[in-house]
Amino acid sequence: MKIRLEIAYKPKNGTSQYDMNTDFLPVQEALFLSEDFEKTGRFTKIDFIDETGASWLKKHLKKYLDSLKEEPHNVLLYFDGGFHEEKRLSGVGVVIYYEQNEKYYRLRKNELLEQLTSNNEAEFAALWTALNELEALGVHHLPITVKGDSLVVINQAKGEWPCYEEEHTRWLDRIDEKIKALGLTVTYEAINRAENKEADQLASQALTETYIDATTEVKKYHH
Repeated sequence: MKIRLEIAYKPKNGTSQYDMNTDFLPVQEALFLSEDFEKTGRFTKIDFIDETGASWLKKHLKKYLDSLKEEPHNVLLYFDGGFHEEKRLSGVGVVIYYEQNEKYYRLRKNELLEQLTSNNEAEFAALWTALNELEALGVHHLPITVKGDSLVVINQAKGEWPCYEEEHTRWLDRIDEKIKALGLTVTYEAINRAENKEADQLASQALTETYIDATTEVKKYHH
């Protein structure tokens, strides 16, 4: 979750009041900035607004931060799918970075799937698999960042490209329902294949029946 500050501010020795809005900031940064403003003693009001437009009290934001320490948060998800035309098999790869208890983790998983018909469908299945992994982790009611090299999946999921294929529509409906059920706010980002090499490798390994399902602690990562 990110927070925007709406501040009513009166300069020193001034008679006019000014309204100031910040960009959306991570909760911890927003709280730090608000406390910095409070030290000046020249504000008349500070409102905390999240990305849905909801207003928060400062004490509730602090409780929210405390609650996050024990739950997965700051989620960054990569997905990729591959399709073997001759075997009619699909490999999906998922990489999920997240923070929990002030430590950083990377989850890697792949699966071999049957009954899919194209590489695009394999890509949708990979995103669906990733969302199921988030559910298993207990990720809910949080903003997440999703990165993939499939322009079809990313742009259709964002609603920027029309979807005429019936099988794509079915996947999109399932994905949207899962996102709503988990209460997630998703930011989609298209990346190139080189940036998606971890998920791509996992999808390729699945097609050779080399299966990975592992979670390891890692150094701090960047969205």
